[in-house]
Amino acid sequence: MLNWLLLCIPLTLALEYLAPQQHLLIFLAAAVSIIPLAGWLGKATEQLAERCGEGIGGLLNATFGNATELIIAIAALRAGLHDVVKASLAGSIIGNILLVLGAAMFCGGLRFKEQHFNSEGARAEASLLTLAAIALVLPAVYMTRAQEVPELLGKVQHLSNAISVVLLLAYGLFLYYSLVTHKALFAGSRENDSEAVDLWPMGKAIAILAVATGLIAWVSEILVGAIEPSAQAFGLSNLFIGVFVVAILGNAAEHATAITAALKNRMDLALSIAIGSSLQVALFVAPVLVLASLVIGPQPMDLAFTAGLTLTVMLSVLITSQVAGDGRSDWLKGVQLLAVYLVFGMAFFFIPVTSAP
Repeated sequence: MLNWLLLCIPLTLALEYLAPQQHLLIFLAAAVSIIPLAGWLGKATEQLAERCGEGIGGLLNATFGNATELIIAIAALRAGLHDVVKASLAGSIIGNILLVLGAAMFCGGLRFKEQHFNSEGARAEASLLTLAAIALVLPAVYMTRAQEVPELLGKVQHLSNAISVVLLLAYGLFLYYSLVTHKALFAGSRENDSEAVDLWPMGKAIAILAVATGLIAWVSEILVGAIEPSAQAFGLSNLFIGVFVVAILGNAAEHATAITAALKNRMDLALSIAIGSSLQVALFVAPVLVLASLVIGPQPMDLAFTAGLTLTVMLSVLITSQVAGDGRSDWLKGVQLLAVYLVFGMAFFFIPVTSAP
């Protein structure tokens, strides 16, 4: 069914080059085009995941699933849209641990009364998410204090650069922990997986992965260029567009694969995709973008997120730690995560368009 949406790709290219003033139509066509591309990217990574096991499989799916967000963010970074980049990063973090994980727990809970996963591995990932939330608080505090002490303003960027290096180091050590020294905590169980997987040839999976990533990069450039005029046409703030619209589009691959895993009673894989993707955004994508902005952006980007974004991430991490800490899930836990995401969405929706992001 989603394959029909691939027709929006030539439509997007036609609008971009033949009717560049139709920003709203370009934005809508590009947004819809990313959904089937992310779906194919998710299928290809799932095929590779089947050959590598649950832990590496979840990492591969999160990595290539986050390729969409990273490509969109780099395009926005080059355009100097730092507010959209930060909003999409925060939106991706909360989208994965609230929307993706919530939808997976809800759908899996409708099919199975109760599902189980390794609680120790989930708690380890939740602790790292807390570390990421702490890392976002300090630059925000520095930025707030800089309004009273101007000499601190120049140090916010230095602090962001230093924290980015620490986060990258922490993520590298987590990969070593989860894939080498404690991989049993993230291995999962395949005993309940009753559906045989029709494996593609390795060459086919890699080729589809490459083509989907390339097309996503192209369409994302077009999408980013239409964000600001489209936000004005919809009467929405750039903050809402970044936190929810761009983030949901970027999470399309994770959505499809995590829900499929939950429906097969593979909650370890679903958690590895959802929470692991948020971890990767917070500990890898965000620091990489901060350091990359020193080279490719019109000006450097710091980690000083707004108070609203920082609070949203912290609250999301808090409820996810509580929900995922006992090693079991059901449909009600999924509803709780989805309800929090809906509340956040309504709060950001009513932010005035004219307010500073």
